[in-house]
Amino acid sequence: MTTIKLHNTKTRKREDFTPIDDKNVRMYVCGPTVYDRAHLGNARPVIVFDVLNRLLRHVYGDAHVTYVRNFTDVDDKINARAAESGRSIGEITAETTQWFLDDMAEVGAIEPDHMPRATAYIPQMVAMIEDLIAKGHAYAAEGHVLFSVESYKAYGALSGRSIDDMIAGARVEVAPYKRNPMDFVLWKPSDDATPGWDSPWGRGRPGWHIECSAMADELLWKEPLRQDRLSDKAKSAPHVFDIHGGGLDLQFPHHEDEIAQSCCANGTDEMARYWLHNEMLQVEGKKMSKSLGNFFTVRDLLDQGVPGEVIRFVMLSTHYRKPMDWTVEKQVEAEATLFGYISTLEGDEEFPVSLEKARELDPSPEIISALARDLDTYGALGVLKTLRDRNNASQLARDLVFLGFYSWSVLETKVAERSDIKRDLNKLASKLEEVRTVAKETKDFTELDHLKTQLDLAGFSVRMSANEVTIEPQVDFDRSKLKAIK
Repeated sequence: MTTIKLHNTKTRKREDFTPIDDKNVRMYVCGPTVYDRAHLGNARPVIVFDVLNRLLRHVYGDAHVTYVRNFTDVDDKINARAAESGRSIGEITAETTQWFLDDMAEVGAIEPDHMPRATAYIPQMVAMIEDLIAKGHAYAAEGHVLFSVESYKAYGALSGRSIDDMIAGARVEVAPYKRNPMDFVLWKPSDDATPGWDSPWGRGRPGWHIECSAMADELLWKEPLRQDRLSDKAKSAPHVFDIHGGGLDLQFPHHEDEIAQSCCANGTDEMARYWLHNEMLQVEGKKMSKSLGNFFTVRDLLDQGVPGEVIRFVMLSTHYRKPMDWTVEKQVEAEATLFGYISTLEGDEEFPVSLEKARELDPSPEIISALARDLDTYGALGVLKTLRDRNNASQLARDLVFLGFYSWSVLETKVAERSDIKRDLNKLASKLEEVRTVAKETKDFTELDHLKTQLDLAGFSVRMSANEVTIEPQVDFDRSKLKAIK
């Protein structure tokens, strides 16, 4: 079996990944707060952990991997958006959740096994908070419930911070009901205009951090336990799962707080065995910001005609633990590269037989080896180039699908479209040859120049030798213009 090595934020070193139960590998990744379109930075963790999900399923089998990614659908940002727009909170979150799913599908992400909404797990959150109070790790004050960080001695271990340092660096106004400035909210009161649920502490709503602890516990421990999917080995490590992931910006305080809550509630030394964090995204070397005018969403790019597979390719061209710089140059290079791969498949004389053969192949061992090295996606992309250079169309097709650039149906459609275009171009090439022959005889090149100009405007290059006329599509070709050329 392939040995996967992952950089564990918790230990700050690369480690062999050994699941608690290799028949039930479990991963939780923090998802979006759904109040608007997903910006480009939101797509990075989705793509990174989609690749890890694919790798885990290849190594351990589809039936033995459970992937959970949540939706935060109760949040002050959502409340503010509802107040600004006059729309209901439920309407906003339903719409933006679907936006997110549609956009992430465009960049090739497989939907996780579970995508829980926070509002569907309020009872579990209330129960966990009650347990934390009973065990002396939380306290109620003025309608709030707060976690006492001093009650958890390992607080700060994930991010490498001490409580004293965190207090010294805090710039927020400390609420008078807090016993310690670093204590964080588990439950807060709601007024009549704010979403709320009944609780032992009055009508209110959960804090941000508690939702992930409750949902991970429910879906990655209690749910498989009810289904009797956990081995005796897994049961001996209660309420602990394998991998927790997310963006580096969540390491503190979100993930730090999750660990504190979960460990104190469940009486464990850890919440997850391996913690993975992807670095942040920049645009043209600068932090993405509305004030700098370089802020855009995934949908913005898609609507501008940037294919989802191009977005994915650019993202995977940089290792997940390094800052990722989105540039127009990288976008253009990615589009040209993927265009070349489709050209390789279209040029395969055995297509579509080779595509049927590709479905039966395993991903290239070199790609699996690269991904097993802490998700070396750059190395995996290098394998694709090697396959293209060798004209290994079947394996190239298999690996493109495995890496999430295309589904089988999309890949088949794209290649078939290119084959249709090639037939049209061959007819046009024959016509150009005829027109050229006439032009040489009459010394009138008007029609020939007109056809060449039309093809150029449609995104097709024309090459004429003494014995042959060839027409090749460029990356930005427009098939509709091609059909209009007479």
